[in-house]
Amino acid sequence: MTAFAASPSFPEDVALLDDPAPAGGMQPGPERLRNPDLVFTLDAEGQLLTLGWPLAEHCGLGISQFLGQPLANLVVDSLRSTLSTALKQPIPPTQAATLPCELVLEAYRLRGSLHLHPLPAMGDVAATVMGLMQVQQVATSEDLPPSQNPQDHSRQLTQLTWKIRRTLNLETIYKQTVDGLGAIFSVDRGLIAAYQPGDPVIRVVAECCQPDLTGWQGQILSLEQYPCLNKALTSPQPIVETWMPEPAADGGPMLVVATRYQDQPNGLIIMHLADEEDPWDSEDLELVSELADQVGTAIAHASLFGESEALATELQHSNQQLREKHEELEEARHQAEEASRLKSEFLANTSHELRTPLNGMIGFLKLVLDGMADDPQEQQEFIAEAHKSALHLLNLINDVLDIAKIEAGKMQIDLKPFNLKELCQAVDDFTRPQAERKGLYFDINLPQTRDEIIVNGNYQRLLQVLLNLVGNAIKFTHEGSVTINGEIKLQKVEFQNHTWPGFVKISVIDTGIGVSLEKQDRLFQTFSQVDGERTRQYGGTGLGLAISQKLVEGMGGVVKFISMGDGLGSTVTFTILLYQEPVTIDDVLDDEDDEDS
Repeated sequence: MTAFAASPSFPEDVALLDDPAPAGGMQPGPERLRNPDLVFTLDAEGQLLTLGWPLAEHCGLGISQFLGQPLANLVVDSLRSTLSTALKQPIPPTQAATLPCELVLEAYRLRGSLHLHPLPAMGDVAATVMGLMQVQQVATSEDLPPSQNPQDHSRQLTQLTWKIRRTLNLETIYKQTVDGLGAIFSVDRGLIAAYQPGDPVIRVVAECCQPDLTGWQGQILSLEQYPCLNKALTSPQPIVETWMPEPAADGGPMLVVATRYQDQPNGLIIMHLADEEDPWDSEDLELVSELADQVGTAIAHASLFGESEALATELQHSNQQLREKHEELEEARHQAEEASRLKSEFLANTSHELRTPLNGMIGFLKLVLDGMADDPQEQQEFIAEAHKSALHLLNLINDVLDIAKIEAGKMQIDLKPFNLKELCQAVDDFTRPQAERKGLYFDINLPQTRDEIIVNGNYQRLLQVLLNLVGNAIKFTHEGSVTINGEIKLQKVEFQNHTWPGFVKISVIDTGIGVSLEKQDRLFQTFSQVDGERTRQYGGTGLGLAISQKLVEGMGGVVKFISMGDGLGSTVTFTILLYQEPVTIDDVLDDEDDEDS
């Protein structure tokens, strides 16, 4: 192989890059960089297997994009045949072939001396040649004078085609096509429009144009209004026409070519030059036609890929929805099974509770009917016990009916103002005897006020709530006390489209058996009893708290349960809306102190 001597001389006005890169990773322009060597390996066909250049990242070049290409594709036309000849000749093992070289890597031109070294055969190693290019000058295409920057359209279009076919992103294909053609042919405006066979319009999806021109991105162009576009869709070759009317353009030639896939058009490429006549020769038209076919294929593949991705995403979303729906159904089934189990347990306990007072009534009345009473006084006691059992049975049945109404959403609660002290007095009359029979201290404490405490609610339902809560407190307390406390909270409350001045917080406090922390979340669940064994031991349906909560909430209040654990007593609080703000004793004393001062 003939060895070439020193590297060629280059024009002095080519921009050299010989200094270190500026901070911040800026793209090099006329700045100066040191130019380290470019190293590569080739296979037997002259295609790049490896390629490395330390300045590639600084220049924004993705070196990997050139792998698999013939090295000759990156060399300028004037040196391509010389390189091809050098690669075809054998290189002696102890020598190197040296020749001048100019490589074009996207927007950069590298000039220097190229040294080719043979590689010995080693197993499965495919590389046969290692190359080293001593880079002496780096220039951008813009830095070269027109006379020294020949338009190598064939090579540039080949590189553009290769870039387009490397991606399956439709937007990237559109943008690379117009930007690449705009740079190669220096057009005033470049457009690419999407087209569906049979549609009367096309849509501009990507554009490059001069700053003084109006943008056409997103424009819908009618094929009837622009016959040249329709003509290009039916023509297998590019057509050159006069530019479509536009206020910012003064005519000029326009090249229009259809992109195709399997002989069906799927887009249009439009290029316009304002100041030149016949800028595209026959070779350019042929190259652009070949590029359009490649772009059409890339568009079709990208569209199919996008559709498949969309379908996969839709299927994934559908599968996720199905999984979520399945989980919801499983949860609903679990809840239904749990509700069924709780209702069965509730009915079993309730039926037992209903039979107990009913058997008591039947038993005592049977004694009276059979004349088993020794005297009128004992007969009266039997009748009294039967009456007591009847009342207990009535309360149980009322609980069941109430919870049935609540579950069906048919519980109607009429709200009216009434005196809180009257309500508490009625509770005292009903429950104090029960507490005293068990030896419990019982007390009711209400705020001291100058006037009456008037609340807004349903008297009978609130009496039912208090009797439930106090009854439970007495039932589950064996020693100690049961206390009812009241506290006025002057805090405006919105309920049923009305603003109320505040509420009264009622607390029922006992020193009874309490409830463990892990079981407290079941207290207010309908048909759920905290402890079935405890319910059977103490009696009742276990619906008291659930009914009380629904009734209080229906009157604009809130119910809360507090217990520190087993054996530590419990406190149940609920709120009642204030109908009017009362005058407390503290307020009166404060006013008198102000007058004295």
